[in-house]
Amino acid sequence: MEIYVESHTDSRGNLEYNLDLSERRAQSTVQYVISKGIEESKISGEGFGESKPVINCGENCSDEEYQKNRRSEFIIVKR
Repeated sequence: MEIYVESHTDSRGNLEYNLDLSERRAQSTVQYVISKGIEESKISGEGFGESKPVINCGENCSDEEYQKNRRSEFIIVKR
């Protein structure tokens, strides 16, 4: 199995900061999964900043909506 991690942020910071934050989130998620026994060659990840929100509310989000946009998603690339 091969897994790809996509990590995201809310829209509170500037674009550059959010892209960096999501990249760090992706790499932290990948490292966590590796620490649990998954082979390093079987998982990779990338940060997308605020470009793919679950809830597209812009700057008018509630705290709950902001929280839903901060996430890491696991995508199974190959079984």
